[in-house]
Amino acid sequence: MKQQTLSVAADQADAFEQYRKPTRRDTFLATMQAIVPWQELCSVIEPHYPKAGNGRPPVGLERMLRMYFVQHWFNLADEACEDALLDSTALRRFVGIDLGCERVPDATTLLRFRRLLERHELGEALFAKVGRCCRPRG
Repeated sequence: MKQQTLSVAADQADAFEQYRKPTRRDTFLATMQAIVPWQELCSVIEPHYPKAGNGRPPVGLERMLRMYFVQHWFNLADEACEDALLDSTALRRFVGIDLGCERVPDATTLLRFRRLLERHELGEALFAKVGRCCRPRG
C-alpha cells in the first residue's frame, strides 16, 4: 500500500477542512465512480492503447479514460481539462492523481488519447455503454 502524501490527505479533508460539505460536482463524480463499468470500458480500448517500450511510458489507461469523460461531462477543452485537474481536488480524486507524487497528464497527452479513440471509432461506443448504465438510475 502506498503511503499517503500530505497532498492527498488535504484533498480528502481528513480534519484539515472541518466545515467542508460535498459539492454537486463531488456527488456527481461519486455517482459516476459507482455506476460506470471502468474495467469493461478499458477492455474495449486496451487493444489499441500504446504499450510501454519505446519512448515515454504511457499514462494509465483508466486514468486517461476518466480524464476523457471529465472533459466531456464538464465541456472542457484539452488545456482547460488540464487546468481543471490542477485546480479541483474533486476531479483529481476522481481521476486518481496525487500531486505529491505525480503530474497531471498534459493537454497534448489528452489530445493524443482523444485522437486514438476517434481513429478507432471508440468514442460513440463508450458513451453509449455509459448511457445504458446511467439510464436505470435516471
